[in-house]
Amino acid sequence: MSEDVLVAVKDLKMHFPIRAGLLNRTVGAVKAVDGLTFDIMKGETLGLVGESGCGKTTAGRAILHLYRPTSGEVSFKGVDLGKESPETVRRARRHMQMIFQDPYASLNPQMRVGEIIGRPLRVHGLVKNGAEEKDCVTELMQQVGLNVSYRDRFPHEFSGGQRQRIGIARALATSPDFIVCDEAISALDVSIQAQIINLLEQLRDELGLTYLFIAHDLSMVRYISTRVGVMYLGKMMELASSDALYEEPRHPYTRALLSAIPIPDPPLERQRQRMLLEGDLPSPANPPKGCRFSTRCPMATDLCRAVEPEFREVATRHWAACHFA
Repeated sequence: MSEDVLVAVKDLKMHFPIRAGLLNRTVGAVKAVDGLTFDIMKGETLGLVGESGCGKTTAGRAILHLYRPTSGEVSFKGVDLGKESPETVRRARRHMQMIFQDPYASLNPQMRVGEIIGRPLRVHGLVKNGAEEKDCVTELMQQVGLNVSYRDRFPHEFSGGQRQRIGIARALATSPDFIVCDEAISALDVSIQAQIINLLEQLRDELGLTYLFIAHDLSMVRYISTRVGVMYLGKMMELASSDALYEEPRHPYTRALLSAIPIPDPPLERQRQRMLLEGDLPSPANPPKGCRFSTRCPMATDLCRAVEPEFREVATRHWAACHFA
């Protein structure tokens, strides 16, 4: 593995059992993530996009081992976390943090902001006493643009954007190398989204952070991401640099997603042709045979419905899982 690779994911699977009957027997499995393979390089932001229910959040949690993967490998700094003890994984998690989607539900409403931000410092033994913890909390609040005098307030006393800054400060408390941003801006107003994105970019440059940025907003993903991966029904459909994916998408699902991005020019918006997908996302408990996207793809043939396409390099550092890419 290259020294520049911080996180290496190989054939990652996360299946949740379906149980039924009086004996609570396993009768099937929800294949939320079903064979992801990619690397995340040091200092980059890898965007991960796709429809709701495609497995993006589950992939992020499995990479951090908040969910124990069903199979596959997740290596962090060259160490396969699946082969390590729970205590080793816990220590490694100090360097792997998460910013959650809901900035209110992810904060304990009974704890004051200073306690919320300072808790990771105590859990990982990074401070010796209360005074040292208070100094660290002060520095973290200033780093994310929060007024230090707010340390004794409760989460409900803040706006959505301020609460997300608290979540970012908490994630930064342990000086991590890698942060999973799980739709960190989707619950915020548009103007606040831009502020949070700019803050994340600033912190990445100043602290040398690496992000896995999970989101729905493809225009925002292009702005912050170095590379972008497109997921559909637990599989990676396409992975390329941000410019290559947006300017020359190779997979029909990627083209459909990009055609849904509104253009802020009414005449151009009226003239362009959109690629509309028919039908709903199939059940991850019973995915289609062959290509997962074949039931909704306007280009699907008998080959697509019978044979699963290989996730292959179709251009330099540009991968796609399509027979006709």
